[in-house]
Amino acid sequence: MSKAGARSARTDAAGSHLSGEPAFLAVGKLRHAHGLHGEMLMEVWTDFPERLQPGTVLYLEAGKNQLSLIKRRQHPQGLLLTFEGYPSPELVGQLRNQILYVRSNDRPSLAEGEYYHHQLIGLMAMRDNGKPIGVVTGILETGASDILVIHPENGTDLLVPMAETFILAIDLARRELTVHLIPGMVAEEADLD
Repeated sequence: MSKAGARSARTDAAGSHLSGEPAFLAVGKLRHAHGLHGEMLMEVWTDFPERLQPGTVLYLEAGKNQLSLIKRRQHPQGLLLTFEGYPSPELVGQLRNQILYVRSNDRPSLAEGEYYHHQLIGLMAMRDNGKPIGVVTGILETGASDILVIHPENGTDLLVPMAETFILAIDLARRELTVHLIPGMVAEEADLD
């Protein structure tokens, strides 16, 4: 997840589904059966693994197949999950290497100024003088602050930290963010005009 001014985030603070957002979000990848009672090891991809509680409905193939979670427990390599209708390692083993999804409108709300990564990807980055820079194509997760990868129409990608110094505003409704560039962030200083 990203937070402007601190860390970059992975939808709007209220958690509502905006046009253009995915209907499903990946939360992890099922790895292999574990033990004799139908548990499956899941590699955790979500920032909110605590939301995966008994009764949670999960989906395979972004909504095609539905699974009901009946049990979960921690494992050093992720979470061990048990699904309704999969009581044995042979049955649950059929789910191996599948990606698990939740509906995007079921995701947890974020604090103000935090964003889910999928909300930032595809935003048009604009300079604080109103000129377009390019489109956000990726997010690099670092220890201190996430870094937006902005792909301009011409030239090389720009790396912009998700910090208040550089990210002045994020408008999800308009699909734009306003960026303050400083000398040295682009190859040609003339690009800052």
